[in-house]
Order: sequence, then C-alpha cells, then structure tokens
Amino acid sequence: MKKLWFVLKGGITMLNLLYKEFRLCAHPTLYVFMLMGCLIIIPSYPYGVVFLFSCLAPFITFYNARENHDAFYTALLPVRKSDIVKSKCLLVVIAELGLIIISLPFAYLRTIIVPEGNPVGIEANFAYYGFGLVLFSVFNLIFFTEFYKTAYKIGRAFILAMIPAMIIMIGMETLPHIPATKWVDSMAPDMLLKQLPILGVGVILYMAFTYAACRIASTRFKRADL
Repeated sequence: MKKLWFVLKGGITMLNLLYKEFRLCAHPTLYVFMLMGCLIIIPSYPYGVVFLFSCLAPFITFYNARENHDAFYTALLPVRKSDIVKSKCLLVVIAELGLIIISLPFAYLRTIIVPEGNPVGIEANFAYYGFGLVLFSVFNLIFFTEFYKTAYKIGRAFILAMIPAMIIMIGMETLPHIPATKWVDSMAPDMLLKQLPILGVGVILYMAFTYAACRIASTRFKRADL
C-alpha cells in the first residue's frame, strides 16, 4: 500500500510539473512547429525538413525557459531534480509525436491529391516516419544530455544535436535518388511491407534513446551548479 502511494504521488507530481511546462515554459512556437506536420501535403517538397522544424521547437522553448530562470525556479520546488528533467523530456516527446500525428492525415490526403509521388525526395511512407523517429532519437540523446551538463548552455547543445540530425535528414532525402535504395520512396503495398523494419527500428531507437537521454540528463542535472 505504501509503495502504491509513492507511485500515485509521483504521478501527480509529474502531472503538475507537466502542467507547469505547458503553462509557463512552452513557447508559442512549440505549437506552431507541431502544426508543421501539415507541410506533408505540399507537392515537390523535401519532407525531411519537417522533422528539423520540430527540432527547433525545444531549442526555442528551452532558450525561453533559461532566460526566465526556469531551472533555478523549478529546483526550488519540493520536487526531485530527476522529475524536473522528466517533465522537460515529456514536453519534447509530446511535441515530436504531436507533429507526427498531425502529419498522418495530410500524408494520406497527399496520396489522393498528388498520386504521382514526390520527385524532390522521400515520400511520406513507413520508411519516412522510421527515419524521422531515428532523427528525433539522435537529437534527443545529444540535446538533453549536453544541455543538462550545465542547464544553461542551450546553443552548444542545439548545434551538437542538429549536426547529426541534418546528416540523417540529408541521407533520407538522398536514398530515393539511388537506384538500389529507391524502394524506400515507394507507396506500393509490397514496398510498404519492406519498409516496416525501418519503421520498427525507428520506434525502438526512439524509445531507447529518449529513455537513455532522460536518465543521463537527470544524472548530470543533479551535479549541475545552478
């Protein structure tokens, strides 16, 4: 019974911290970049850029929080430092997954409105979302672990995280132009089945890397001198 009470108390604390994140820390651009998922419907557009837009959302939000001394203020509350990091991670995860969810109906509509495909780069298919989740995975791991070394140097954390994210984006947009990997751009049912492992790897990496990022960032935040 005592253990159940601690679990419930921890859940309530996390909900309160997440409420604080959305009310006090989430910059308006966080919601704007979530809505960027609708760009999937634009013909002849490099859809990988949509994921990079989502990476800008945590940068602006964390920058805004830093300027308002959010880390110092939250650390004064009767909550664990690890819970502070978890609430920030949840905020970013909600924004990233929100972008993907918003993009899905537009990806479907695009196959009806523009059935000839995307001549610029990768189509919005299973492989696309798999690569996007890999991009988010790498970004989260580097961004959170680097930022919470000091809970202050947001620019350094963002640049270090964006470099591999951009490489992944360029790679996913290049693959459709290579004959041997052109199948990642297809919307044919048999090719979609072939793309499922990419999506599966993306889901697994996203969960594993984001969890690891939260754990490592929590450890580093405990040592940070605010």
